[in-house]
Amino acid sequence: MSVRTTLSEKKLSKALDRVHKAQKEVFELYPGDSGARQPVHTVYGGAHLFNAETANKLGELAIRSLDTYAPDAATFAEAIGIAGALGPKVYERVREKLRREAVEDFRIDFEDGYGNRSDEEEDGHAAAAAHQVAIAHGAGTLPPFLGIRIKPLTRDLAARSFRTLDIFVTELLEKSGGQLPQNFVVTLPKITSKTDVEALVDVFELLEDRLDLPHRTLKMEFMVETTQSIFDTQGRSVLPRLHRCADGRLMGAHFGTYDYTANCDITAAHQKMRHPACDFAKHVMKVSFAGTGVMLSDGATNIMPVPVHRGADLSDLQKRDNRNAVFSAWRLHADDVRHSLVNGFYQGWDLHPGQLPTRYGAVYGFFLDGLAPASERLKNFVDKAAQATLVGDVFDDAATGQGLLNYFLRGIACGAVTEEEALLTGLSLEEIRSKSFVKIMAARRAPAA
Repeated sequence: MSVRTTLSEKKLSKALDRVHKAQKEVFELYPGDSGARQPVHTVYGGAHLFNAETANKLGELAIRSLDTYAPDAATFAEAIGIAGALGPKVYERVREKLRREAVEDFRIDFEDGYGNRSDEEEDGHAAAAAHQVAIAHGAGTLPPFLGIRIKPLTRDLAARSFRTLDIFVTELLEKSGGQLPQNFVVTLPKITSKTDVEALVDVFELLEDRLDLPHRTLKMEFMVETTQSIFDTQGRSVLPRLHRCADGRLMGAHFGTYDYTANCDITAAHQKMRHPACDFAKHVMKVSFAGTGVMLSDGATNIMPVPVHRGADLSDLQKRDNRNAVFSAWRLHADDVRHSLVNGFYQGWDLHPGQLPTRYGAVYGFFLDGLAPASERLKNFVDKAAQATLVGDVFDDAATGQGLLNYFLRGIACGAVTEEEALLTGLSLEEIRSKSFVKIMAARRAPAA
């Protein structure tokens, strides 16, 4: 059927050029989730305690906790609130994960988990921790993700923070033959202005220049734990401006539950992960970083799964007290993790090896519970999208397809979902490993009529 139009392509070209320019700018600012692996947690530990075997030791302690308090799948499922049918599968995969890779991300802490020490002590610990990282790097015992958290850049602590960073990076490169571990990051806490971020970028550039590192080798992540990192004094959103100040170096933003709630004048008894004030701040984080590729992490549950009675000769009542204390902490942690997952935070902090079983148990239960509907939804979406016409390099609703694909990429990466289970989507392993819904559709699109 022939149709008539009023405007010629030449007349429309100016308007189309504006649209294309704007779309290019949007894509540069919001490239979307890359599909790169994101750890499900970050384990924090004081720098003075870190050594090359820390990750392995944490795994051993986690398995010991599981063996002691949940030696079978039914007990574990009841303790952390997993649906009965999923219990055996979750339990088996948690045990395998703890044996294989108990810690996905570790942060060597020079801040809250370390405390204020003499300059001589911190110099020594910075050098020693770097040496241990180099040893573990050479032995292949480092977690897949690693970093250090420096002190905040306040008037009193900024010089100390930069000195620690300098010592650590210099020693690490010296001991490792010039190689930083993959996915190495520096955590910047208690940000109160964009100057904090700009100053850290300046120091990164100096270190890269002096240590012969390629530009932007050093990466950072923000701690979002002050009200000043949410809104400024004029009511403007701060996080997007902090992101720009990071100059392409920002990898993640981690929420600090307890500092943030303290900033909001919330009493200690109510400083909890699921407080409405925390949800508000995390929603701001989601809106600020949606589509940017910056990975978000929730905070920590600070009730530890530890027994109340110690010793070898405990009465039955004392053993029951211990079990109840551990189960209570496990359930709280698992519920906090599930709350994070439902709200789109796929990573969180863990502070104790006894939290590793519940971290993986809650995460695995979350992904496995949604496996069948997600598989069917992605399969149907792929089948329908394959019949659509590709316009340029972008499909309509490609973001929806990528989001479904990312569900499986996250599930596979953390060990919740096997690659064989992901085949229920109708995709091949090669397609899944491509990590790109647009590429999958481009290869599958029907030939033009």
